[in-house]
Amino acid sequence: YLPRESKRHKWSNGRKNRKISHIEISATIKLPLLRIFTTDFIEFMKNLFLSFILVSFSLTAFAQPTGGSGVTDEDLQLNTITTALPFMSITPDSRAGGMGDAGTALSPNSTSVYWNTSILSFSDQTSEVSLSYTPWLRQLTNDIHLSYLSGYYKINKSHTIGGALRYFSLGEITFTDASGNVIRDDKPSEFEITGAYAFRLSNRLSLGINGKFAYSNLTGGLTVGGVNTKPGVVGAADLSFTYYNDNAKIGNLDGVYTFATTINNIGNKVAYSELATRDFIPMNLKIGNSFLANFDAYNKVTFSLDLQKLLVPTPPSYYFDGQDYIMTSGLNPDVGVINGMIQSFYDAPGNVVVDEDDVPVADADGNYEVVKGTRFREELSEINIAFGTEWWYNDVFAVRGGVFFESKNKGNRQFMNLGASLKYNMFAIDFSYLASLNGRQSPLANTLRFTVRLYLDQAGATGE
Repeated sequence: YLPRESKRHKWSNGRKNRKISHIEISATIKLPLLRIFTTDFIEFMKNLFLSFILVSFSLTAFAQPTGGSGVTDEDLQLNTITTALPFMSITPDSRAGGMGDAGTALSPNSTSVYWNTSILSFSDQTSEVSLSYTPWLRQLTNDIHLSYLSGYYKINKSHTIGGALRYFSLGEITFTDASGNVIRDDKPSEFEITGAYAFRLSNRLSLGINGKFAYSNLTGGLTVGGVNTKPGVVGAADLSFTYYNDNAKIGNLDGVYTFATTINNIGNKVAYSELATRDFIPMNLKIGNSFLANFDAYNKVTFSLDLQKLLVPTPPSYYFDGQDYIMTSGLNPDVGVINGMIQSFYDAPGNVVVDEDDVPVADADGNYEVVKGTRFREELSEINIAFGTEWWYNDVFAVRGGVFFESKNKGNRQFMNLGASLKYNMFAIDFSYLASLNGRQSPLANTLRFTVRLYLDQAGATGE
């Protein structure tokens, strides 16, 4: 450090003494650092970002636009997959929520209990607690919200435990009869309690398991058509696996590479009355990759890419012949949990061939014809892609961005996220914003998420 009013100094180069001011000395000291920042940092950032964009674009091209027979999304029919208790799959936190929901392979923090419990084995912090709040569907109403409390404690190098509480309020709803007469007002809600455990297998491998209890009270015991309704009760589990390499390199750049996969919400089917059909909960397969690039002591950037797929049977195609509904393509979705998870990989019905009267065309054996390539195309369209980036400066300030893509035939959730974090001492605040990209007004548009983190162990690093 040289003060503003420092004196001039004499430097000798063996030929002639030269007077150099403190301004020149400062420039001499800073220029090499500036050169490193403008060449190594920016050039690598550009190349790595373009590489991830290329990978993301390639996967999008594979998983979304065309099948092997030139079939595109435009050739497919709308066939969304619905589940009971969808609140179990809503992104609860602002960090992944600011990175396109690409949170499976992110560095460990308290909300990893939702994303990937196994990665908690590699946390530098002994413990962390966070509270997240998300006003939900603000384009439709102003009284629906999701709250999420989570935390973990690292017992030792091999064992980590954690837990979470999720609460989803659906606001105030007025129940009416068939004539429109008011029956009563109610405030439906749902909650989920999670217990988490991570076991470190080796220096780079870890397993995780969650146990969950979820309770969904949507009707408050209302009698509908002479049938009593009841709350939905779920017991479920998450399984996770992580490969964590903190000695990874890209060229001369040190970093951390993480590969992770999870299966979430493996649990029983749910019905809200004795006569209703039991529905699957949102069982989900996620495969994530991330690379955290450590440029210097102050700058680090994470790139994260997730592939996500519901492990729930796809609704088959039906045709009403005037008397009954006939299944024309696909498989019967009324199966058990394990069979449903397996069946979800090959049960897409595709598009059934119809004649000029929109009647399905059958062959001599009574089998209905399906447009070539549409079954495989539909299976691929069930893969969602999430991509995000995160830049931390000096473990104090972070900026995030990401995109999420879902086929328009499977729900059409296509959005961009932006986010930021500010950390001071043992506290941190995260914020994220969602903007719709599907070209129409989306109920998810302008979603905000807020997270407050409390780092209980200051002996370790931030883990971010």
